[in-house]
Amino acid sequence: MTLRAILIGFLGAAFISGASYFNDQILNQTYLVGNNMPVAVYGLLLFLVLIVNPLLGKRAFRGKELALIMALTLAACCIPGSGLMRTFTTSLMLPHHINRTEPGWRSKDILAECPPQMLADISIDEDTALTGFIQGLGQTGQPFHLSQIPWSAWTGTLLFWLPLILTVWLALIAISPMLHKQWADHEHLPYPVANFTIALLPGSNGGLPAIMRQRMFWIAGGIVFAIHFNNFLCQWYPDQLIPFKTNINLVPMAKLVTTFQRGGGAAMLSPTIYFTVVGLSYFLATDVVLSCGIGPILWAFVCGVFTTYGISLTSNIDGVGYLGLTPRSMLNFGAYFGMFGMIMYLGRRYYSSALKRALFIASGDAVEPHVIIGLRIFLVLVPVLFLQMIMAGLAWPLAVIYIGVLFMFFVMISRVMAETGMFYIQPYFVPSGVAWALFGTGALGTGQLMILLMLSLTLVVDPRETLLPFISGSLKVSDDQKLKLGKTLVYCSLAMVLGMSIALPTTLYLQYRHGVQWADSWASKVVPRMPFDNVAAAHEKLSLQDLRESAATYSSIERIRHARPEPVAMIAVASGLALVLLFSLARLRFSWWPLHPVLFLTWATEPQRRMAGAFFIGWLVKVMVSKYGGAKSYQALKPLMFGLVAGEILGAVVPSIVGAIYYAITGEIPPRFMVLPG
Repeated sequence: MTLRAILIGFLGAAFISGASYFNDQILNQTYLVGNNMPVAVYGLLLFLVLIVNPLLGKRAFRGKELALIMALTLAACCIPGSGLMRTFTTSLMLPHHINRTEPGWRSKDILAECPPQMLADISIDEDTALTGFIQGLGQTGQPFHLSQIPWSAWTGTLLFWLPLILTVWLALIAISPMLHKQWADHEHLPYPVANFTIALLPGSNGGLPAIMRQRMFWIAGGIVFAIHFNNFLCQWYPDQLIPFKTNINLVPMAKLVTTFQRGGGAAMLSPTIYFTVVGLSYFLATDVVLSCGIGPILWAFVCGVFTTYGISLTSNIDGVGYLGLTPRSMLNFGAYFGMFGMIMYLGRRYYSSALKRALFIASGDAVEPHVIIGLRIFLVLVPVLFLQMIMAGLAWPLAVIYIGVLFMFFVMISRVMAETGMFYIQPYFVPSGVAWALFGTGALGTGQLMILLMLSLTLVVDPRETLLPFISGSLKVSDDQKLKLGKTLVYCSLAMVLGMSIALPTTLYLQYRHGVQWADSWASKVVPRMPFDNVAAAHEKLSLQDLRESAATYSSIERIRHARPEPVAMIAVASGLALVLLFSLARLRFSWWPLHPVLFLTWATEPQRRMAGAFFIGWLVKVMVSKYGGAKSYQALKPLMFGLVAGEILGAVVPSIVGAIYYAITGEIPPRFMVLPG
């Protein structure tokens, strides 16, 4: 670990944390992070390998150094975008604004249901804190300074949220070495994104990696880059250039199958060809790729069948919107829970040995020292997180359930990415929903429900960028390059803290200078009202049943006694669990079984609907090459597939750089251009 690699890694983390909001919300370009395969970071890797290393000659970066730079930069990628800052500040401030215009909230005094430390405090200077946040305080031609931000409105809520968030993230980092050892060394998961990184790393002499000396890599990369750059130029010169369409419109075919159309199948029939997904699919097991490709189509058929009988799998059972309970969300939770049980069972020997050693109990199996230390830190941080939730007012049974589901949530997202290369993931269930389904509205009451929903709003509302997949992939790359994993994780933790210390003031600075970016309706108009709309609905429901006041006074034991699990939700959970277990057993029992149980973790989600077409194309290419070309042809085409990924990354990064330069020179916002989903 060289000093220059550490410093550049920290600079990368600082850049991602400081520049993302400006690029994403002000310039409106392809998100610098956007998902669990951030184009800015992989673009940086390509820049260092292709341009910087040849200029440095004998002082070129080695593979180990670039692996460390990547790890430190990726550690901060969960902060500036959808992982946190895209919705964090708006969720803490804008409920005050919505309350002004929402008579239903005011009549029920919904804001009072939220613990005061969970929202920004506008009582000192409402005009500056709230109106300045909405409209902006900056004036043309005059400088705007950090000191002009009304920090008094934010101090209390940040003192509550930041320790809680950091506790969760540090616990995830602490548990990651144990998961890495089991998944990479014992189960040999493919880690397609990490292996793409490894393929781009130079050798000990700092020269070009072998993959970049292959003609097919450059042909594929050049064609994909040319397609995206042409489409970018078409945004500027629409009358002079012709765009290359990267989507296929098959929507009229939905009319051929009524059941499919009733289930929303038309949305599946305009697939976008993401070259990155096609390239990564080539390195996966055939059943995994096929499952990812046909999952949304099967989901449309299932929804269509239920719709025929008047049953909607996407309508709310209780509550409203994304944070409410739906059969789909509970079906997804059951599938995730079933898969989590399977991976715990597969790794039971190693996990139990690591736990014994962490608890100072003798174990015959060897466990690495950094795994033991990490697990001990995890076992300390989990009770700390429990106490933080109790101090926020959450009843202890709910805190136990929430924490358990929360860590399962993050572990399974990381597992799905390691096994499928699916870098854009949204499970479409939240831990608060699981507790809600188990206890029911009557046992929770509006106060406990509000705390649960606010926790989910901050920690998991948009998990397309989450810490553990970044760390998991970094450990795979670092292990391949023979870095010391324990020390790497210490530096990653510091990079994460550095990223938070930069992203938070930068985001608030830009928001108070320019005002909230209302064009991002998800972050400004939808997310901030989610908990309050649900609590308003619960308030009305409990008031009609004359249960609201009694539910507010229940003790923890009384909440358990009055728990009434939601029947439809429980049926959905059991169905998801049964499907995953059935397909897992079939896959273990029959060598010919064509589908992987990951199908049920992703089939009902919007990200997979968008990427399914590319997965299906990847499956078709893999099958055709393997069947008609054999193993030799399969190996020969690997550089071409890596070239597809590299070309698409450059096709996203270069337009962002051009847009930033254009804004710096002219002060005008460049045309919006997006490449990868996010």
